[in-house]
Amino acid sequence: MSPGGSFQYNRDPNGQIYVIKRYDFENGEIETITGGPGGAARPQISPDGSKLAFVKRVRTKTVLYVHDLKTGEEWPVYDQLNKDQQTAWAIFGVYPGFSWMPQGDELVIWAKGKLQKINTSNLSQSTIPFSVAANLPLAKRVHFEQQIERETFTSKMIRDVSTSPDGKSIVFRALGYAWTKELPNGKPKRLTSGEDFEAEPSFSPDGKKIVFVTWNDLNKGTIAEIELKSKKTTTITQEKGIYRHPSYSQDGKSLVYRKEGGNRDQGRTFTKNPGIYSLNLETGKSKFIIADGDYPSFAEGDDRIFFQTGGKFFGNLTKSLKSVDLNGKDERTHIESKYGNRLVPSPDNKWVAFIHLHKAYVAPLVLNGQTNNLDDNSKSVPVATLDKDAGLYLHWAEDSKTVHWSLGDQYYSKNLNEKFSFLGADTEEENELREEGISIGLSADVDQPEGSIAFTGATIITMEGDEVIKNGTIVTDGSKILAIGETDKIKLPKGAKVYEMNGKTIMPGMVDAHAHIGAFRDGLTVKQNWQLYANLAFGVTTSHDPSANSETVFTLSEMVKNGSLVGPRIFSTGFILYGADGDFKAVINKLEDAKSSIRRTKAFGAGSVKSYNQPRRDQRQQVLQAARELGVNVVPEGGSTFFHNMSMVQDGHTGIEHNIPIAPVYKDVLEFWSQSKVGYTPTLIVNYGGLNGENYWYQKTNVWENEKLLRFTPRGVIDGRSRHRTMAPDEEYENGHILTSKQVNALADKGVKINLGAHGQLQGLGAHWELWSFVQGGMSNHDALKVATINGAEYIGLGKDIGSLKAGKLADLVIMDKNPLDDINNSNTITHTMINGRLYKANTMDEIGNEPKERMPFYWENNLFHEAFPWHESIQSNTHSSCGCSVNAQ
Repeated sequence: MSPGGSFQYNRDPNGQIYVIKRYDFENGEIETITGGPGGAARPQISPDGSKLAFVKRVRTKTVLYVHDLKTGEEWPVYDQLNKDQQTAWAIFGVYPGFSWMPQGDELVIWAKGKLQKINTSNLSQSTIPFSVAANLPLAKRVHFEQQIERETFTSKMIRDVSTSPDGKSIVFRALGYAWTKELPNGKPKRLTSGEDFEAEPSFSPDGKKIVFVTWNDLNKGTIAEIELKSKKTTTITQEKGIYRHPSYSQDGKSLVYRKEGGNRDQGRTFTKNPGIYSLNLETGKSKFIIADGDYPSFAEGDDRIFFQTGGKFFGNLTKSLKSVDLNGKDERTHIESKYGNRLVPSPDNKWVAFIHLHKAYVAPLVLNGQTNNLDDNSKSVPVATLDKDAGLYLHWAEDSKTVHWSLGDQYYSKNLNEKFSFLGADTEEENELREEGISIGLSADVDQPEGSIAFTGATIITMEGDEVIKNGTIVTDGSKILAIGETDKIKLPKGAKVYEMNGKTIMPGMVDAHAHIGAFRDGLTVKQNWQLYANLAFGVTTSHDPSANSETVFTLSEMVKNGSLVGPRIFSTGFILYGADGDFKAVINKLEDAKSSIRRTKAFGAGSVKSYNQPRRDQRQQVLQAARELGVNVVPEGGSTFFHNMSMVQDGHTGIEHNIPIAPVYKDVLEFWSQSKVGYTPTLIVNYGGLNGENYWYQKTNVWENEKLLRFTPRGVIDGRSRHRTMAPDEEYENGHILTSKQVNALADKGVKINLGAHGQLQGLGAHWELWSFVQGGMSNHDALKVATINGAEYIGLGKDIGSLKAGKLADLVIMDKNPLDDINNSNTITHTMINGRLYKANTMDEIGNEPKERMPFYWENNLFHEAFPWHESIQSNTHSSCGCSVNAQ
């Protein structure tokens, strides 16, 4: 406010990021005072109201300016300010507050870690001495060791559960295939003996058949049907494609299903005309119904088709339950549900089971020709809660009297008579939500190779302290390291396959503690996931994904674990505990809310959760307390919020994800953080508060020419990011991710454990960019390699099993032509990657060792796919015609 209260000064982040405007309280007019290149922020009016002081960005400097409100003249008075936060999400302001001295010719402002007094007339500067003796309590850090199963494990990511009409058995998807189980104590058995992946099985109305979808990367997908008595399997679609959610009509004579469009995992061939279709099982003919919608099912009487719009998770905030007639006409919207995830009508069309912000409910289905709003607190119809924490794969018994669902490896059922008082429910029992259901109990073997492999004569960077073994040998047996040491001291086992590694360097596989592996798509699992292959090819053997679709990421994790997929070890938080708005958010206002959210994620196998932008400190503390009680780690989103970050350190989070936006920091922050044991995963390639490190590597290297990267990544991903690159002067990077890296290195020097996180920016190669960025900030090569290996392993609770090369640990390692201790860029000279004892050629990802296996082609390596042509600079087009010409020319 100016003296007299006539004007108000604030900022407008439009156009020039920030401008300073003046509001006239008498006439309501708003006038822009200053802005322009570099913006203008943090306005302070002089005591006499004649001048305005503010901060402006001038190239890489943040400068203190004074503006004469009468003449419009403005001039810089001090150019040694710390970097402002204009390029960050500056909810706490773009620069610390400052003030005029009473006489109006001097300003007091924070800069370089001290208070500076600036004379605006002669531009003299002096430091105001001060010191603060602070004594702050630090909560004990939340950190739990996690276990890597070495022999067997129980699948917790049970999906697509469907109950037989007689209620005596279930069919479900896990580990890539469909399984059946006799209730309650039967042992799960494979539904078929096929090799194609299977998903979304459903019983026929008479219980004699099961329909399901299949997927094969080369042959694409089908809808298939199996007769349970004869075990005869029949493909019932005439065209290959991507098929989803087949469901029988109530008379069993037809199916309704969705044909899906393509995506970057499955490709885009054979995906024309997506939408909902019906299929006559007697004639085999399909009929297009409608383009929009998912989860189709027949209404009672088989004369209409229900479907859901708006997606499931990560979709529209409001989902709708709609129906059309069998010709796709007469569309009706029956339900709209804000924050709904699934809407499942009962076979008699009298009830709807629904998921709302993860939790499962049931309510009467009102079909009155109007659109009815439905949520967990609806007043127009009674709503009953089905579960304590969450529910997935809601489906109905044939008589519409019982709802079934699952969570993790537990299967649940609830009769409606137990939920509604007007149906005879006991009101006390109605409020008692069962915590345990029937254990599905699918046990699987952990994949591991047979035999021993020995690598001799290499330089081995063990990451056991500073140990480096010259002329070393490492021997693996199955999935673990049997022996490691100097070559002349290691006795090789009889029958071991020996690889001479003279001149090569071996180090542990890289641990990406903040990876995003593309696990958001709620679709079918592919046989060869290119994101996983790319990471392994570049030496990333462990990925911790702190934000993903729980169903997708834990499916991938288990399938890698049992050998159905090739990829790095995958760990994840699953769904983030999101504090802002979204159909997947976690509403946390008390400790039990936090416990429920964590139990939900832990049910899938999570060993960590991500507290993400919960706005209040008490909410974040509730997550921490719940995690302490339930034994999981908490890796919060840093969110470019410095003050939140400092409270996260004080409250004892496992670590901070993403860089703090302030750089540099000074003794107060360095000493405070170093005493907390809280970790730090700065993800320099997506730097808060400045240019991303990722852009530096696009600018300095021709990424689109990286043949290895192109082998494991669709060309469209690479070209779209790299060919039209934005160029910036080097000083902008010095003021961007490199400045942040220097801050990170200062914290590391004080003992803060730093971890590597590549954020999924470019699968595999991005981890090396992140590694090199640490060295740009002054970190030694060996310390940077620790950041990329043992630090991350210990951070996510796996340091006893991975992260260093030691007898008894799991055999995750990379072999390089050159030594990264000599030049950190040599980390990208990888020739071989070993994961859990399986050895792969890094350039092809063909398995060698004791169980050689050639990699199958990716979908874009098919000559009829538009990205499938040789990578020659002379080729300038990606059309089908150019593709054919280039292939013929070869």
